[in-house]
Amino acid sequence: MSAPHPFTISSFRAYWIARLASTLGQMAMVIVIGWQVYDIARETMGIQAAAFQLGLIGVAQFVPLLFLSLLTGWAADRIDRRFIARASVALEAGCAGALAFLTYTDAITLPALFAVAALLGVARAFASPALQALAPNLVPAASLPTAIALSSLAWQSGSIVGPAMGGYLYAWADWGAYTASAGLFALALLCLLFIQPIPRSKITGAANPWAQMVDGLHYVRRNRLVLGAISLDLFAVLLGGATAMLPIYARDILMVGAEGLGHLRAAPAVGAVAVGIWFAWRPLKTDVGGKMLLAVIGFGAATVVFGLAAPVLVPILGPSAVGSDFAPAVALSLLALVVVGATDMVSVYVRQSLIQLYTPDEMRGRVGAVSTLFVSGSNELGEARSGFLAAALGPVLAVAGGGALAILVTIFWDKLFPELRAARSFDPPKTLEYPPLEEKMA
Repeated sequence: MSAPHPFTISSFRAYWIARLASTLGQMAMVIVIGWQVYDIARETMGIQAAAFQLGLIGVAQFVPLLFLSLLTGWAADRIDRRFIARASVALEAGCAGALAFLTYTDAITLPALFAVAALLGVARAFASPALQALAPNLVPAASLPTAIALSSLAWQSGSIVGPAMGGYLYAWADWGAYTASAGLFALALLCLLFIQPIPRSKITGAANPWAQMVDGLHYVRRNRLVLGAISLDLFAVLLGGATAMLPIYARDILMVGAEGLGHLRAAPAVGAVAVGIWFAWRPLKTDVGGKMLLAVIGFGAATVVFGLAAPVLVPILGPSAVGSDFAPAVALSLLALVVVGATDMVSVYVRQSLIQLYTPDEMRGRVGAVSTLFVSGSNELGEARSGFLAAALGPVLAVAGGGALAILVTIFWDKLFPELRAARSFDPPKTLEYPPLEEKMA
């Protein structure tokens, strides 16, 4: 008997919509927070000082995650994962509503933006491991690879489309993105309420809660495939991520303004969604590790092209190379960002599938927390790295140099973790045990 498609299971459908809606809302807020921080800072600061503020906003989102990760992973393995996800999404909805009100009343300030960014970091610290570990509980083991791929598609599509949506809504009305985010979080919360009770594996090993928290770190350290996949993403995106610099490129380098910022954020969405749809119809089956490594190299190369497009073409073509969507430097930048999104989608799809499939259910919350710490570390600290380096050396070197370093890291990781290239398929090890299926199909 063939495995049922995850979308035929009502709880998974509700989960998938909640995952997509919450990610859309979250990422729409992130891009607007970055734009507002930079825009407010530029009223009294130069480009480099304002870029430093962008770096600090990344730190504000990462610090809660750093200190809470062990606790949140343990909670996801001990407490009903549905309850954790619901509480986290409710907190995000409150943050979105507060920013919508402050922006609408012209009361928005840098301290308010930093405070809300920190609260969002708390919400994400709890939500990410719970949601990642929840998906495998909703489907039979035979349907798990497809469920993980669909979950990754929802997250990645939302993380790319969300900022583009936020940029467009902010260009239409400065409070619009926050209002839309609040509505998306409300939808996600409603969907999470429809997920039925789920069976969960009991934590084995040490009885002490602190020892149980640390067990997640030990498991990642011992499983070199999981460690290599997580750490590759950490260093590649930490060094090569360019999203924090998009407000600077939109305003001061490509000169396309807030609406152009929406286009810049939409470009990776085109590549990511196209690849995601392709995988939904033709999932990867062979040489998955090698393809992930090639995708990360492509990610770094596309980032270099984006960073250098305007600095190279403007001296050759003059001011006409920038300023509109059809200007050569802008068009090349958009194309490079499409490739960034496409290659990132390949990497996320393979990495998340390998991590989930090679981790037993009783460890998924804690391993998911470690993965979230690494992924968010790459994103938030990557933004901080970009902001601080841009403040010291300028945004162009921060972006292009980071992309080049991401390529070098991938080559080094290929040698350091041969297990990555050796991963030929998503077939999980036979030693992993999954929860019984009878209750899941109810």
